[in-house]
Amino acid sequence: MPQSTMNAQDIQRAITRVAHEILERNKGPANLALVGIRTRGVFLAQRLVREIQKIEGTEVPMGVLDITLYRDDVGTGKQNPVLKKTEIPFSISEKKIVLVDDVLFTGRTIRAAIDALMDFGRPAAVQLAILVDRGHRELPIRADYVGKNIPTSRLSRVQVHLSEQDQNDQVLVIKEQQ
Repeated sequence: MPQSTMNAQDIQRAITRVAHEILERNKGPANLALVGIRTRGVFLAQRLVREIQKIEGTEVPMGVLDITLYRDDVGTGKQNPVLKKTEIPFSISEKKIVLVDDVLFTGRTIRAAIDALMDFGRPAAVQLAILVDRGHRELPIRADYVGKNIPTSRLSRVQVHLSEQDQNDQVLVIKEQQ
């Protein structure tokens, strides 16, 4: 039985707080850019860009990253990779890049994203913004900005629903079957 852990208001509050934290840590929006990891990371990055614009009155550049070919499970047969477009319409060199994704679990997606990002240049810094950190890291990766920490069993699943794709905003934890 799925258990809702964040509703639309919780998600919006998290986005607002994370936007403020990004601006505070980076001393404003100068030299800052956000890159969303497909799919839901893109929607969260768009929301963060809008929130930063509301706060600062200026728009920060945003890109879209497809990590399909950088995943370490592509050759295992567990995945059927579907390539989508990476769109980074600005130079990342010497910019402070905030990677944005929905759930941080093992850290493997973020490792792949950093590898993919480095093919576009050498950023001044790479930071990580996550809506949900569920623990169970396999790699030494930590989020700089977290919407909510939701400790889970390794066998549970966390589903993020965003209105841009799923008609509503909520985060569900689906417990493993006994």
